[in-house]
Amino acid sequence: MVKHIGIVACSSEGAALCYRTICLEGAKFLGKHAHPEITMHNHPLSEYMKYIEVGDWNGVAELMVSSAKKVAKAGAEFAICPDNTIHRAFDFVVEKSLIPWLHIAEEVANVAKQNGYRCVGILGTKYLMESQVYPEKLDRVGIEYKIPEEKGREQINKIIFDELVKGIFKAQSLNYFVEVIKKLEKEGCDAVVLGCTEIPLIVTPESSPLPTLDSTRILARAALKKALE
Repeated sequence: MVKHIGIVACSSEGAALCYRTICLEGAKFLGKHAHPEITMHNHPLSEYMKYIEVGDWNGVAELMVSSAKKVAKAGAEFAICPDNTIHRAFDFVVEKSLIPWLHIAEEVANVAKQNGYRCVGILGTKYLMESQVYPEKLDRVGIEYKIPEEKGREQINKIIFDELVKGIFKAQSLNYFVEVIKKLEKEGCDAVVLGCTEIPLIVTPESSPLPTLDSTRILARAALKKALE
């Protein structure tokens, strides 16, 4: 039996990309137009932001657990969250969750290891880049990492929240990402983690100076793999 996937969503654009990826790529394994059952629940991003902005990760966890209960009640057998930032609350969540979870950064780190990368740049919200979400998982597989300097972190954060989560994709913002990635390459990175689930909507493998680790699609593919076990 194919397992029922639960999606705990936060921002709409990243969650939509994850959902579409599961549906489209599911057909490769299950046949034309086929994919696992999926249930998604989403508290408004505004509810998450009031906790994120003050660093209340217990508050974030409560929202995630609430969503997990809803998807579990609908039949989901495990959960994923296509939002990197709120994985800062992950340890609180798994303690209270009725169903198991996949961890987005762990899945990305595994793919980075499989591809032989030695040092990766981490891009995402400032809350993500300044956290241990990725460093913890990368350390476990022996991969080094770097993040942009403070000015770069602030500008990327602004682009994410003022544009990307609203479905706005500007050429000048893509150019900014490209320049940041070029700098990370000069600092020794051999790949870049797109550690905000909206970044793959603007930074593509074709436009990036470095190979990309698309956290959204990596998580979606990991969920497909687990659903098909």
